[in-house]
Amino acid sequence: MNRQKFIDKFIAAFVLLAMFKVVGIVAQLFHESFWSVMGTLAIFLVVAFIILLVITSLKDKEQNNRNSAGRKGSRSGSFYLENSLFDRIRSKYEELAEKYIAEKDYKKAARVYMNLLQDNYRGAKTLENGGLYNEAAVVYLKKLNNKSDAAVCYEKAKQHKKAIELYKEMEQKEKVGDLYKEINDLKNAHYYYQIVADDYTGNSQMVKASLVYRKKMEKPEEAQKILLKGWEEDKDAFNCLNNYFTNIFDVKKLESEIKDLYEKTPDYKKITYLEAMKYEFKKDPELQAAIRNIAYEIIAEKVNTRSEIVNELKYFNPGDDVILKDISRFKTARNKMFRN
Repeated sequence: MNRQKFIDKFIAAFVLLAMFKVVGIVAQLFHESFWSVMGTLAIFLVVAFIILLVITSLKDKEQNNRNSAGRKGSRSGSFYLENSLFDRIRSKYEELAEKYIAEKDYKKAARVYMNLLQDNYRGAKTLENGGLYNEAAVVYLKKLNNKSDAAVCYEKAKQHKKAIELYKEMEQKEKVGDLYKEINDLKNAHYYYQIVADDYTGNSQMVKASLVYRKKMEKPEEAQKILLKGWEEDKDAFNCLNNYFTNIFDVKKLESEIKDLYEKTPDYKKITYLEAMKYEFKKDPELQAAIRNIAYEIIAEKVNTRSEIVNELKYFNPGDDVILKDISRFKTARNKMFRN
């Protein structure tokens, strides 16, 4: 029994010394004034005192378990002691970090998370939330190898060159272009935007390529060319045609383009053209006559092989009950013909 008491006291003394050692490390890391360090020391002394009370209490329980359950109970008590002690210490560190956050001392809170709780991510996030973006970026980068969050922090800190280098490493070319544009380096911005546009074009993503030209590079003519190319080469043809017309704001010019493109449209793409006309018909009353004529022509051409196409007439005659009756009569007559 005396030997057990000696071990108990040794454990308590060891924990207390360990706590003083941690305080020493924290003090060195913080590089704060004497009274600041003494305040931190006081907090850790309280933690150490609580730990000693926990050890005493839990050791008593362990002894009771040993007396009542023998050797098996002893193992259970030791396990309970270790886990309870760990939880109490961790809880006190969490409280300390929260205290520093409440005081807006984000550096100290981050160090508690990183050095005492071994949680680098929460440390970095605490710095970021506190507006210490440069410090957060360093932790993200060196402790977590997280280039993405580090780049975001450098961007928030207006450290554009550092952010650009990280985005280059991650091959986020459009983001690189955005940052070059933000610092008015248009030459480099357009260089990277062009790479992005070429990548989209190479992958037949013509609409996305056109948006880079229009929104990022401010080249609407190039955007229209790429959309027209997509329509002509059947690379997301409908969306390219739809966006091409959407970017024409002058009604007279739009009407002219609708007519001219229809004249060049091959037979196999006329159904797609008809689908696009449904959207253009709603834009302006001035367009409706020309679009209705095109729609009628396509429907008349296709009705023999695709009888269901007559249903499309209702889109170009909204509110016309007569046309709906005509469509119904046509479908009835068609069905009778097939039955006979």
